[in-house]
Amino acid sequence: MTSSAFHRTIVLPAPVCEQAARHLEHAVQKAIDGAATPWRAFRGADGDDFAFSVPVVEQAAGCLLVLAAESAQSLRPSALRALISVALHLRDAVEAVRRPTLTGGAW
Repeated sequence: MTSSAFHRTIVLPAPVCEQAARHLEHAVQKAIDGAATPWRAFRGADGDDFAFSVPVVEQAAGCLLVLAAESAQSLRPSALRALISVALHLRDAVEAVRRPTLTGGAW
């Protein structure tokens, strides 16, 4: 996963994008507020472009965490872990972009 501070985008691995799109589709079906925008973005990603704006990735992570909370009683533990794993991967990607860059020089 790489990011560009200039464009404020996050490039995600294809498997994460595919899983996120699948989970976001469930979030849209459950009418989770705000899930439609990231679902369209992840669904529309193709094999060459898995770059998303930071706010879209952040919104997707939040929607997936809400989906996990609302579905915790009805999902198998392995499915719940998979859902949470994708949400945390997205959240960590956002945090990595927002973290200030450390310089290697001596103080």
